[in-house]
Order: sequence, then structure tokens, then C-alpha cells
Amino acid sequence: MKDLAGQLAFITGGASGAGFGQAQVFGRLGCRIVIADIRAEAVEEAAAALKAEGIEVHGIQLDITDRAAYAAAADEVEQVFGQAPTLLFNTAGVNNFGPIESTTYGDFDWLIGVNLGGVVNGMVTFVPRMIASGKPCHITTVASLGGFTGSALAGPYSAAKAAVINLMEGYRQGLDKYGIGVSVVCPANIKSNIARATLTRSAAYGESGYVEGEEAIASLDSIYQHGMEPTELAENIRRGIEDNALYIIPYPETKDMLAAHFAAILDSIPGIETDPEGAKKRTEALMEWAQGGAQVFVKGKA
Repeated sequence: MKDLAGQLAFITGGASGAGFGQAQVFGRLGCRIVIADIRAEAVEEAAAALKAEGIEVHGIQLDITDRAAYAAAADEVEQVFGQAPTLLFNTAGVNNFGPIESTTYGDFDWLIGVNLGGVVNGMVTFVPRMIASGKPCHITTVASLGGFTGSALAGPYSAAKAAVINLMEGYRQGLDKYGIGVSVVCPANIKSNIARATLTRSAAYGESGYVEGEEAIASLDSIYQHGMEPTELAENIRRGIEDNALYIIPYPETKDMLAAHFAAILDSIPGIETDPEGAKKRTEALMEWAQGGAQVFVKGKA
């Protein structure tokens, strides 16, 4: 998507951090902006700041884990603007650190519910509406560099982000025929207030197995204050959308680490000479199925 002026952007987590940076950058490019965030007061403040710049903006308080509320938010967008978004930013995310062996059910439910479930809700809510609009669209989802590797201190978070990366790869394959681009952003560190995400955690999730409170928040803030500026990340996202890039990872310091990680995976695969006949049989069966048999799973094609 090259022409961004006039596009309608729906941004989750849009009241602060990476989401607000996206609202600023794309609003300044002439996009109409919808910021959705769980914190009502933050939505009001962010919308006021954007309006002060002359950006057309609409704010919605939204818990992205609430599917009914998400559908209502999508309806509200169409009522206000007369159309579905042409740009969807699945940006909202939460994190907490602690030993993986101390993780509670509540920790899993919260971290995976927001970081993966919230993305699922965004896709299932908006993708059919985007397809029905017949307009060129683009979806950008913020995952994490942590989604490429496991973590003993951020296990549920990394697992959720790994699923998000994989999911976007699948949507990329499936939505191209509709003129809908898909990108996944994998940041290493962003200057944001994600350290305070635990303050939005509902009591319904029960107790955490991790250390929480101001001391933990201050420790994380000491890292995040040195992260990439949200507007700088958003500029990289803009270029990624214009280039229809699948992966957006503007962190050069991560390249060697990722190369070593994937090299270890590739090194674990034996050479073709260890099982040439089996490899040939399995490959041919898969290709034959992909050319015809897979259509049985497409509604209306059986």
C-alpha cells in the first residue's frame, strides 16, 4: 500500500507507547485514526493530543479480550466513518517477568489471552469486513523478537508472540488474493510503559506467580527507557507497509542472534541422503494434496 493519505487506521493499544507512536506517524500522513485502549482516561488524553495536531481521531475504550466489545467497537467505527478500517494495527500487548516454573494458570490466561487472544479477536472481527469492503487493506501485528526463542523468564509472553508470528504468516498466505497485505513487527525493545501493564490485569485472573509492584516496574522501566522511540518504530512500519514486507525487524543488533538460533534448528535436520525414498514419498504426497485435496476444506469448493 503506497497511498496512505485518507486511509482509516484502527490501532489497539493506541493511547500510549508503540500504538500512540503509530497514531502520530500515520495521522500525520493523513490517515484517519481510531485509537482503542483499555484505559478510558488514556484514550481521552491521547485523542486530545492528536486532535491538537489536526489529526482526525476517534477514541474507543476496549478490552481486546472481550469479543462482544470488539464487535461493538467495529460497528462503532463503521457508524462514525461509514466504512471498515483499511489499516489494522494489532499493537496492544502486556508482559510480566518471572521464573517459568512459577507461572500460574492466571498468568497464562492473562498473558496469552491478551497477546494472542487479542490478536485473534482483531483478525476474526475485522478480516471479514475488510474482505467485504473490496478495498486494498493492510494488517500490521506487533509480535516480539522474543517470539523466535523461548524464555525462562517470559515464557507465556514468548509463547504467545511465537504463535502471533506463525498466525500472521498464515494470514499473509491466505489474504493476498483479496488484496490485503499482512506484516508482523518483531521489536527487541520499545520505549513504552508496558512495564505498567500489570496494573491493568483484572483480579479475575487470580494471583500471579511472579513478583509484582513498583520495584518490579522500576526494574523494567530501566530497560524500556533505552528502547526505540515509538515514532521511529512506526516509521519503520510505514516503510514495511509501503513495501508489503512480511517481517519488520528494525533492530540490527539482533541479526547475529537470530542467525545462530535458526542455524541450530537447521543443523538438527539430517541430510537428504539419510532417507531419500521416504523424503520423496512424503514430498510427493504433500504436493498432490496441496494441488487438489486441500480444496475440500474450503467452503463452497467441495
